[in-house]
Amino acid sequence: MSKLSFRDLQISHKTLKSIERLGFKNPTEVQEKAIPVVLSGKDLIAQAQTGTGKTAAFGIPIVEKVNPKARKIQALVLVPTRELAIQVTKEIKDLGREKRIFALAIYGGKSIKHQIDFLKKGKDVVVVGTPGRVKDLIERKVLDLSNVEIFVLDEADRMLEMGFIEDIEFIFSKTPQNKQTLMFSATMPPAIKRLAEEFLNPDYETIRIKPEEVTVDRIKQIVYRVDQSKQLEKLTESLKEYGDTKTIVFTETKKGADQLASELKKRGFNADAIHGDFSQAKREKVLRSFRRNQLQILVATDVAARGLDIKGVDLVMNYSLPKDVESYIHRIGRTGRAGKEGTAISIMNPSEDHILRQIQRKTKADINLVNLSEKGIETKNQKRRFLRRYTKR
Repeated sequence: MSKLSFRDLQISHKTLKSIERLGFKNPTEVQEKAIPVVLSGKDLIAQAQTGTGKTAAFGIPIVEKVNPKARKIQALVLVPTRELAIQVTKEIKDLGREKRIFALAIYGGKSIKHQIDFLKKGKDVVVVGTPGRVKDLIERKVLDLSNVEIFVLDEADRMLEMGFIEDIEFIFSKTPQNKQTLMFSATMPPAIKRLAEEFLNPDYETIRIKPEEVTVDRIKQIVYRVDQSKQLEKLTESLKEYGDTKTIVFTETKKGADQLASELKKRGFNADAIHGDFSQAKREKVLRSFRRNQLQILVATDVAARGLDIKGVDLVMNYSLPKDVESYIHRIGRTGRAGKEGTAISIMNPSEDHILRQIQRKTKADINLVNLSEKGIETKNQKRRFLRRYTKR
């Protein structure tokens, strides 16, 4: 936590009052570093994980810089999912409450007519949206971005992974050349650096916030290596072992989430799925039940790993390992929060050995590997070498 206060960041009295109402005491590292840069008018690329306070890092300067009386859209924030659009919009509204800042979330899965009606009223000075719906509204000539002064790409790496690059470039072309551009990304792959070179002014600032390792240290990590035909059996066995624990089970695909939730219900578990094909009403219903502890097990695709406000998760389970280390860290990071300890269990099969090696190599975490499969480990010496890779050095 920063030793500075928000008052040290030259923020207006009205915005400080909104910040205090939200219960924010001191700026996080990304807020302390990003807010002065954004207030100065410079372009910025910031590498920061979910949970570091990055929304307020760009939300506070947006609230400070837009003019609520202008009745034109002055800030545009692009996000990868509807859940994040809703969450970011709410936080900007809360931060801008004292200054009477109007913000609108636009995303697919909800009536486009409803969103068009709000845009036509001309009250909203900040728009937060998913690339597909933003592009659609531009093409319908109801979303005018000609007065945008601040353009934000939130979770830029995630949007590129989801194939939004052409939509983003189209939207960017509809904004003024003379504007401030901000990029926030959990990772910094070459594609993000190329995007920064394309979108940002040459003198842009770069901020990198090191992920907090302490959170991972609080998470007990267990990996069960089983034959693929035994994965469901081991999953249900582990869920029974942990009883009524509030749990997120991650799957790779939407279809897989539906099938697994259905199978768990048949076996007597209080489970339901959530993924990108659900209507917004259904998503909100499932999440509300989970937050209120009316639902014990949430079976989710990676949409729940970022952006969703889900607290009090005691157990995270991977029903097969994710395809990259970053996704693994995001997933298990749903537990072990706010100083509490958590548990992450992965049910993997031998074909995923290479992913586990990557996770171990990059995280250097103490992973308790329980091998229940002989596949690919034919002798005692091979088994000993395999297990040695994952024991704490």
